Amino acid sequence: MKKLIFTFVFLLCLSVAFGQNNGKEDLEKLASTLVNQCAGIEENEIVLINGSVRDLELLENLAVNVRKQGAFPLLTIDSERMTKRMFFDVPEKYDTQLSLLNKGLINMMTAQISVSSAETPGLLADVPPERFATRNKAGKPNADLYRQKQIKAISLGNGLYPTKALAEEFGITLDKLTELFWSGVNIDYNLLNETGKKLEAKLVGANELKITHTNGTNFTVKITNCKPIISDGVISEEDFKSGFVGRNVYLPAGEVYFAPVENTANGKLVFDHQTFMGETIKNLELDFKDGKLVSMKADSGLDKLKEYYDAQDELIGKFSLIDFGINPNVKIPKGSKFLSYIPAGSVTVGLGNNLWAGGVNNSISGLNFFMPVSTVTLDGKIIIDKGNLK
Repeated sequence: MKKLIFTFVFLLCLSVAFGQNNGKEDLEKLASTLVNQCAGIEENEIVLINGSVRDLELLENLAVNVRKQGAFPLLTIDSERMTKRMFFDVPEKYDTQLSLLNKGLINMMTAQISVSSAETPGLLADVPPERFATRNKAGKPNADLYRQKQIKAISLGNGLYPTKALAEEFGITLDKLTELFWSGVNIDYNLLNETGKKLEAKLVGANELKITHTNGTNFTVKITNCKPIISDGVISEEDFKSGFVGRNVYLPAGEVYFAPVENTANGKLVFDHQTFMGETIKNLELDFKDGKLVSMKADSGLDKLKEYYDAQDELIGKFSLIDFGINPNVKIPKGSKFLSYIPAGSVTVGLGNNLWAGGVNNSISGLNFFMPVSTVTLDGKIIIDKGNLK
């Protein structure tokens, strides 16, 4: 499930901070851009900044630039070592605690700037899935509180933040992943908005969406009166007034997503490959009946996903999300295992919590699955043809 984040900013400024410079970014310029132009930090704001020790220089620059505006930064640091120890060294009895610290921070802060800290796929693969479920349940009141607050937030990553481990998972070089990431960031956001609006117009007038693929996928779901959200990197005043769902920002941008009609999903979705907790799942097959997942099987690599799924609440078994990529700058490298939300013509589907997408499923967790080369029709008319956005 995507992080629940939002912001009231104009992100066109990101292209100012980054050019075609082979991944050698000006971190000071980026920090200034994010703080001043993007997040619009003002005097006396309280700004939570978080990220990995890997990006300490950028995080320090962010903190300094926040303070230069007369605002107050609070910098929190993640590391793989600490993340693992928080599970393996902290007694399980504390998993049920509601974090009073997080509750206090949510009530106190006015803005948040996050840099993805993900590094190694499968870092927590040895953690019993029940512990994730317990912590998700315990943290739910804070997640609900976060949605209610008028917090400005921006997140850099969106599942593509370039790391060596992620590049290896995708079967491409780190240089190639870095190029794809910043190409995705340096998009014409007006173009994304125009593309998103055209797709939105088709979606809101349709009743049934169908996904097919030569691998055996044959799936339908009702989308009558759906309310698509355009993730174009620009949050307008209208978006901001629309509430929490209008303030979600994921960078690189380039998605149109929405919650379909509940209890209407039927058929089979097949995924040639997916990854979960560092495990590659081959030929994953999900079968749905009246919106509910009734069967999950795969040729190999299913154990971790199945264990995690079984440990969550019943709501995770409901089909809850359709997400279309619209970013033409991010192209799937041939022969790779590249999976992402944003390449133009890509399709992502989801189970469980979809509050961030304007839905009503309030599960303690959620799962997303990628379908990079599929065909999508709306009431029989093709809008995506074998991964090509029409």
